[in-house]
Amino acid sequence: MRVGAIRYVLGALLSLYSLTLLPPIAVSLGFGDGEARHFLLTLALTAGAGLALWLPVCRRRVELGRREGFLVVVLFWTTLGVIGSLPFHFSPHLGFTDAVFEALSGFTTTGATVIRGLDGLPPSILWYRQQIQWLGGMGIVVLAVALFPMLGVGGMQLYRAETPGPMKDEKLTPRIAHTAQSLWLIYVGLTVLCALAYRVAGMDWFDAVGHAFSTISTGGFSTHDASLGYFDNPWIEAVADVFMLAGALNFGIHYLALHRRRPGLYLRDPEARAFLAVVLAATALVAVLLAVLGRHPAPGEALRYALFQVISVVTSTGFTTDAFASWPSFLPIFLIYISFIGGCAGSTAGGMKVVRVLLLLKQGVREVGRLVHPRGVLPIKLGGHVMSETVVGAVWGFFALYMAATATLTMLMVAAGLDVLSAFSAVAATLNVLGPGLGEVAANFASVSTAGKWVLILSMLLGRLELFTLLVILSPGFWRG
Repeated sequence: MRVGAIRYVLGALLSLYSLTLLPPIAVSLGFGDGEARHFLLTLALTAGAGLALWLPVCRRRVELGRREGFLVVVLFWTTLGVIGSLPFHFSPHLGFTDAVFEALSGFTTTGATVIRGLDGLPPSILWYRQQIQWLGGMGIVVLAVALFPMLGVGGMQLYRAETPGPMKDEKLTPRIAHTAQSLWLIYVGLTVLCALAYRVAGMDWFDAVGHAFSTISTGGFSTHDASLGYFDNPWIEAVADVFMLAGALNFGIHYLALHRRRPGLYLRDPEARAFLAVVLAATALVAVLLAVLGRHPAPGEALRYALFQVISVVTSTGFTTDAFASWPSFLPIFLIYISFIGGCAGSTAGGMKVVRVLLLLKQGVREVGRLVHPRGVLPIKLGGHVMSETVVGAVWGFFALYMAATATLTMLMVAAGLDVLSAFSAVAATLNVLGPGLGEVAANFASVSTAGKWVLILSMLLGRLELFTLLVILSPGFWRG
């Protein structure tokens, strides 16, 4: 294990992150809310820690191996939870556990909160909550990969450990740094368009930019306790619908569609088609039941609320315009179930990812076919390409671990004091980086015990790092290799 390389990259990442505290300081000074000193202290501590790690080894040229890449990502995300919690500890006066929970919920784009009374928080704290979701959406590590060539750092191992999805070795461009830069340019461009659209739809600039941050990142934090329901504006909801979908589509498809100027590529991609089919089918089912069961009798109103909530849940954003936890029949648990599907691989969304669900279904169909034709050669294809058995096996392994994690974490949450429904939905909401749950955690997570919050912090990290990245460092072979 190359400790010097780990120190170099972790120190550089922390130093880079410290610069992101400048915008909240500017917001605080602009609004005069008195929080600038708290952000300055956090900046000093973060930069100091980063430089203390980086300076002693700064003259080295660093090339990370696979093990170092995984370890740096895990160390950085856990460190972010502590450092990022400082402003929440200083201003809303959250305890250590609550502050770490809020910070990691932001960075992992989960959107679960322990804060009540968002409307009364200082503007700079509200900005900070929205900003950390935006940074976490594409991943600070991927941003660093784009910049690290200037520091002499190879970034492929960081990219593999950070990027969501089953096929991590695919690159859009020959150089990994160029790939990261391209993804971030698209991410920034979509954020700007989203903010402009929110402003035109009726938000003020502060809310427009803040909600653009949490929409493109599919994070779901809002500057208001009532989330987007605060505005009660169908045009704002329509903007959110469009950009939540954009955030949940593979950014590789965004890149190719822009680079080749062929928007038809979205419908040619099997994962994108399946994702949109899930959204349409779920919306139709929910809209019909909302109308028939009398929650929203008018068809247009039923469609409005169904479309928004289905998109918000399946993209793991977690915005709300209606309390779906109180919807009739099986609708609340149905929405929790579809959050396990999530968005597309290579997106900011959570869940298992649509491509994995597709491969699981195709593998199930193949096993049925093998019962009929035991000697037949039945390859699994996706988009006309034969999938390797290595990828298919990895998907099955991921699914098994995902279900095992869900069951284990749910039992731990019951042991921590929640009823079964609240425990299951809390785990689903954090493992799928969704945000809102059912029962006791429908509105927020403030009432969860301290032990339960630490279980959910682990669940958020597992969901954001897609299990393997975090679990691999716990295996004895990782440390022996």
